[in-house]
Amino acid sequence: MIEFGHLTHVGLRRELNEDTYYGDAELGLWLVADGMGGHEYGEVASALARETVVRETRQGTPLVQAIRIADEEIIRASRQRHDSLPMGTTVVAARVTGNRFEVAWVGDSRVYLWHAGKLVQLSQDHSYVQELISQGTISVDQARHHPHRNVVTQALGVTDPQSLNVETMTGEWLPGMQLLLCSDGLTEEVDDAGIARVLAHGECSAQECVDGLVAAALDGGGSDNVTVVLVRRH
Repeated sequence: MIEFGHLTHVGLRRELNEDTYYGDAELGLWLVADGMGGHEYGEVASALARETVVRETRQGTPLVQAIRIADEEIIRASRQRHDSLPMGTTVVAARVTGNRFEVAWVGDSRVYLWHAGKLVQLSQDHSYVQELISQGTISVDQARHHPHRNVVTQALGVTDPQSLNVETMTGEWLPGMQLLLCSDGLTEEVDDAGIARVLAHGECSAQECVDGLVAAALDGGGSDNVTVVLVRRH
């Protein structure tokens, strides 16, 4: 039995919500896409990513390949419109098949696993500050306030298909596990300890946990669109 909650909010400082998401327990697919702020038509790019990945998954295309096709489709759409700037989007997706899960991502939207009272970040941001963290140049705390923390190094529609790095991770999908997919509008405002505090409320429904996380992001400043999807196996 799978239960999931979902919510997107424009935030407190943006006029347009360029995030989008999808969830379907029958198909076993959930995703979050964050259209590139500052790039024209970020909401078009994120919607195209969602539609392409859903369509391809329904046709039996593997998740990584579906994301690669979305990259090509966004690039094609951008060229047809003769945009001066490419339109781009991050994507993070989870696929559940039987007792296994697969997650895949491009950009800095994240996926976390909550299991046995512990929160683990499964994805690794494709971002400038993550590269600095990996090199040991800055700490995770410093990255939270770095002036270039929103610079992504990979994005659908922006990264050349030859250079696109769709990262994946698979694992056993056990009763009690929860997968949290979110845009950086959540992680900009709420640190991992704050996320864990909300998920630790065992009596909350998945939707109540999602509502609590979005509320925490808005309380933290709501500087960006925020989207949260929580998938829970009973």
